[in-house]
Amino acid sequence: MMGAIASFSSMAIAGRELGAEHDTFEIMMYRSLIGLCIVLAVGGALGRLGEINTRLFHLHLVRNIFHFSGQNLWFYAVTVIPLAQVFALEFTSPLWVTLFAPLILGERLTRVRMTAAMLGFIGILIIARPGAGEVNLGVLTGAAAAIGFAGAILFTKLLTRTATITCILFWLTAQQVVFGIVCAGWDGDVALPSATSAPWLVVVGCAGLMAHLCMTNALKIAPATVVVPFDFLRLPLIAVVGLVFYGEGIDVFIVLGAVLIFAANFINVRHETRNVTVS
Repeated sequence: MMGAIASFSSMAIAGRELGAEHDTFEIMMYRSLIGLCIVLAVGGALGRLGEINTRLFHLHLVRNIFHFSGQNLWFYAVTVIPLAQVFALEFTSPLWVTLFAPLILGERLTRVRMTAAMLGFIGILIIARPGAGEVNLGVLTGAAAAIGFAGAILFTKLLTRTATITCILFWLTAQQVVFGIVCAGWDGDVALPSATSAPWLVVVGCAGLMAHLCMTNALKIAPATVVVPFDFLRLPLIAVVGLVFYGEGIDVFIVLGAVLIFAANFINVRHETRNVTVS
């Protein structure tokens, strides 16, 4: 989990540093190219490339459209609003998963799940404060990014029933390379990496894969009730980074909203863990 926290935080910092030279589509294109090279190199070294197939290509496509959309919105949000605010909004993804799971996975929407979702959305309203004036575009994109990530999570769960991690990661990076090239190049103007941006692009490419690898291993080793609260340490850490390096103040409304979102996630995860234990 320390590896996951470091990776997610590094990616946010790199995304902000890259914003001056590259748009989000270019960042995603380069990130996916780097990720694809890593997947092919590691998969080849471990003899796993034979696991790649096209049996569930349509699900990979839908999953990666959700992820590509969410990640682009996330990269935009980290350049225009405080990093702590972006991370707080990102933590609403599990709540969207809870609401959409009955439609996509056929899971029941229980009273506890519904209560957790409502508590989380109160947290969103506190962070966004729509009654305090015009809602910042960065807040809207940050919230929308969480929905994109939720869609990716749901379709990943569908894929993991029959597809291997190598196959999922290959199509994740390969399809998003295509998405990135099309979206970044539609205007005929793609910025090449500079001496300043190239290291940050490598950080984004490596950190994106490492974050999910570390998180997956953490969930294998420890219960979700341990992992989720630990993951929430990303928020105070990135708040300190924003304060020290970017002069971002720590807003009491962000803290209060984040606490409610964390409580909603923890209630939901604890309930699900108890159900699994009983079963």
